[in-house]
Amino acid sequence: MSVEEIQASYAEYADLMHRFEWVDRLLTGRYRRRRFGDVTGRVLDVACGTGTNFRYLPTTADIVGIDISPEMLAKAERQLDDLGRDGRLERMDAQDLAFEDDRFDAVVSALSTCTFPDPVAALREMERVCKPDGTIRLVEHGRSDVGPIARYQEWRSDAHYEQAGCRWTQEPREVVAEAGLSVTDTRTGLLGIVTTFEIEPR
Repeated sequence: MSVEEIQASYAEYADLMHRFEWVDRLLTGRYRRRRFGDVTGRVLDVACGTGTNFRYLPTTADIVGIDISPEMLAKAERQLDDLGRDGRLERMDAQDLAFEDDRFDAVVSALSTCTFPDPVAALREMERVCKPDGTIRLVEHGRSDVGPIARYQEWRSDAHYEQAGCRWTQEPREVVAEAGLSVTDTRTGLLGIVTTFEIEPR
């Protein structure tokens, strides 16, 4: 999908995703907490969506969230209000971030590379805007390592992409490797579906 098509899809599903965010938190909350819970300073949340990550960031973090969808950003603004937190939200393409180099102490993103038309470009942009002594943290999903689940994902992959713009069977480790990022720690959970990364910028 193009950026415009993804934006249109999110406009349709933003409200649904917000209402069912509790399901997302139930499935991936512990992975987000482990990866994002200790970041400090100025933190960029790339493709922040409805703001699911915000509750897992330390209260001392200076949050900047970006997303391509105005509807998603409206839900993210509500999320900040509900959490009683400050933050700045901007509409922006993750593949072409409008920030100077070395701008953030930490860059986080969750369940996002599967939707970017060019995930490698987006990951390289995350590295560009992260300070050399900072950290990049990812929580991603992909093909399960459990046979029946993986076969179901493969069976539904085309339909899922057409509906939600999500590459359900993408291999996160392959995408991160193609981007040339320096991974210092990676772990997999939820039947092999969720893979998390800690990355050291160059």
